[in-house]
Amino acid sequence: MTKCLVIDSDLSLSTVLCDYLDSRGYRSQHVGSGKKAIEMMGLEHFDVVIMELQGLETNGFELLRELRHRDSLLPLIVLTARTEREAQMRAFQLGCDDYLTKPFSMDILIYRIEAILRRARIHQESRQRLFELNGHLFDSTHQTFDGLHMSARESDLLLMLCRREGDTVDKHHILAALWKEDNAFTARSLGVFVNRLRHYLTPAGYSIIAVRRRGYKLVKN
Repeated sequence: MTKCLVIDSDLSLSTVLCDYLDSRGYRSQHVGSGKKAIEMMGLEHFDVVIMELQGLETNGFELLRELRHRDSLLPLIVLTARTEREAQMRAFQLGCDDYLTKPFSMDILIYRIEAILRRARIHQESRQRLFELNGHLFDSTHQTFDGLHMSARESDLLLMLCRREGDTVDKHHILAALWKEDNAFTARSLGVFVNRLRHYLTPAGYSIIAVRRRGYKLVKN
């Protein structure tokens, strides 16, 4: 579940916003000050932060600078009553990913959050090449699992599954990406490679589950 931190001294608006986020499948928390926000982020990981620039006990721009300094990849959305062009320019210079002014549309905010999270997820997936599975190490760069060499296709397939652990990876997407063809022959070949990976993963306590008519997913036993 996507965790969202809302930083705003306006309790009534923040309550409505958090209730709406929760109704859309997010898990939201609200703090009314920059100090509380820093404390909260030291205790928990958040997937996205929505923050006001004014009304806090600290300078909103300094808080934005501090949040970006602490995490260069954290999606930061400014949602503020400040509409002047200079404020928007400074916020982007300090590292915000989006800037919305009040009043705003809840639906548009959700679309913007999802767009930012989608880009962040793609960026993270493109960077991650090393995975720890119950103490067993999969190194996709060197194509090894616990030091044992894998074929290039085995490694590429496991990488796709690890990056989407717990989610179903579409079979047609796998075939197009790794086999460049999608037909009965390549589908049977994919099944062979899935079985090979299962032998690697069994000692690690992981399984590859076939999802009927859809694809495969990597799950922890």
